[in-house]
Amino acid sequence: MTNREYQEKVKILKKWAHAYYVEDNPIATDEEYDTLYHEVLDYERANPSEVVVEDSPTKRVGGVVRDEFSKAKHIKRMWSMEDVFTTEEVQEWLDRVEKNVGKCDYFCEPKFDGASMNLLYEGGKLVRAITRGDGIVGEEVTDNVRTIRSVPLSIDYEGQIEIRGEVVIRKDDFEIINRERLEEGEQPFANPRNAAAGSLRQLDSAITAKRRLVFYPWGLGENSLAQSRLFHKMDFIYALGFLKPPYFKACNTLDEIEEFYHFLINKRDEIPMMMDGMVIKVDEIEKQEALGYTVKFPKWMCAYKFPAIEKVTKVNDITIQVGRTGVLTPVAEVEPVNLEGAVISRATLHNFDEIERKGLMIGDSVILIRSGDVIPKITKVLADRRDGSEKPISRPTVCPTCHQEVLDEGTLIKCQNLDCPDRVVNSIIHFAKKECMNIEGLGAKIVELLVSEGKIKDILGLYHLKYEDLEGLEGFKQKRIQNLLDAIDATKGAPLYRVINAMGIEHIGEVASKALALEFGLGIVDVTLEQVVAIGGIGEEMANSLLEFMRVNHDFVLALFEVIQPTVEEKVEAKENSFKNKTVVLTGTMSVSRGVIKEMLEKLGAKVSGSVSKKTDYLIYGEDAGSKYDKAVKLGVETLTEDEMRGMI
Repeated sequence: MTNREYQEKVKILKKWAHAYYVEDNPIATDEEYDTLYHEVLDYERANPSEVVVEDSPTKRVGGVVRDEFSKAKHIKRMWSMEDVFTTEEVQEWLDRVEKNVGKCDYFCEPKFDGASMNLLYEGGKLVRAITRGDGIVGEEVTDNVRTIRSVPLSIDYEGQIEIRGEVVIRKDDFEIINRERLEEGEQPFANPRNAAAGSLRQLDSAITAKRRLVFYPWGLGENSLAQSRLFHKMDFIYALGFLKPPYFKACNTLDEIEEFYHFLINKRDEIPMMMDGMVIKVDEIEKQEALGYTVKFPKWMCAYKFPAIEKVTKVNDITIQVGRTGVLTPVAEVEPVNLEGAVISRATLHNFDEIERKGLMIGDSVILIRSGDVIPKITKVLADRRDGSEKPISRPTVCPTCHQEVLDEGTLIKCQNLDCPDRVVNSIIHFAKKECMNIEGLGAKIVELLVSEGKIKDILGLYHLKYEDLEGLEGFKQKRIQNLLDAIDATKGAPLYRVINAMGIEHIGEVASKALALEFGLGIVDVTLEQVVAIGGIGEEMANSLLEFMRVNHDFVLALFEVIQPTVEEKVEAKENSFKNKTVVLTGTMSVSRGVIKEMLEKLGAKVSGSVSKKTDYLIYGEDAGSKYDKAVKLGVETLTEDEMRGMI
């Protein structure tokens, strides 16, 4: 490798690392990253006199700290681990260890594929939870971690102690989350690791709480425990109420390490968490301290990575699934292959843009992989194996279920027809949600029952239900029937914005629904593109989605308005004030929630934006103002404290 080639590979590696650590959206597989990483690392070791890139990912311990959360320091540094991939590399690592400290005992356990976390306890209480970050400083996510049920909020230990571990999502929960994201028209998580990391970085801890995260401890930072072996220290941690890994083992020889490694590989499908390897640690604390650390790794531990699971198969067809919001998701139907005991016949493709990027055709031979991913995916198309019989895959122009014209937004292709059978059940469930029409007692199972029994076939059918329609249905007695009918009737006269939000229009949430209801009232069914984009905060993509929805469902929406008779709020022109028609950004901690201040400013006629630009008129800041404040100062945007803002009002 020449130095120029090395520089180019570092650029690629940095790009991949940024997508992985910062964006939670990997653009390379773990195997590709590991291979390139070690090519770069080998070059740097072999050419110490050459110009080595200072910010090469090989110099980093972990990811980059985000600005959305406050930063916090670990008391003791969180280290990364050296990776080994073969029996020979394990032997080399053991030889280096025992050359320095003599014969050792080793503690081996699964390496779960999640997000590393540091929990600080003082006086028996959880006081702080910090992500790995760069190993020295991480993101303080205590409120989110408090929602994880496997993290004790108090422990029977009074001293200061840092308990390190992995936040993971179980495979079945991961599949549920991705299914929900697809139904909501969102991009699915690439793997459980990114789902865990993305869940921890939610600004709303209520969202984190719904993600069913799990914490498995694997080590310690600051502590004054007296045990002389890591194995015994971890036994003490488990006894405090933390989860114990499903398998772990004390090993003394390479043969024992290899035996346990292959045991874990065989248990890969059985263990409910995703594993990407096995961790080998020197058990004796005194020998750990004697071995010490390199610039990047502890010399007393390593990660023995599992081989990627991949097979070559053939794509026989493409089928399309239609979610609640009408998003069309392509699925590859492949010739069944056995991947570590599981027969795989389908693979996710996420969207048609991905098909185009891969250049996939029906009849292609492809590489299918399950390396750290619950949902099998196609990583490569083997175009050199084509024989001319392959068929191109076209983007659909009509829904495969109802045959109505679809809305093609590029990444997302959507069926806008609310009467589409694939959409009906999920659209009614969404309509009844608390944040939408809040129909008490109308849960998913009830909706499925009513649809399957032919009692309703769309949202409008709810308002035509009669007592006799529900009599005789399983679980429906007199009181329950009346309660449900009363709950449906109670939604009549609901605010118009709730009805708009409940219809599940792509890109149109509660905030946009309020703006649209206030601006257009019941005339929203006949608005033009120019009228919609003139509303602050609503762009062309949102406007096109609204217009297409109203075009396809025009009569249906009018009929819904007729039966619900929604309350239309009159638009009141704000009096002249310092914030009328001004673009404002809020940042930092204030005396009340930013939501309260946002609502107050909007009533004054201000447009409250989430990001700073040259068009921003004021940045209003509280304590711990971060990057938004810095950007505002750099752009010359006028900054106001909360007190200054209130003085102007």
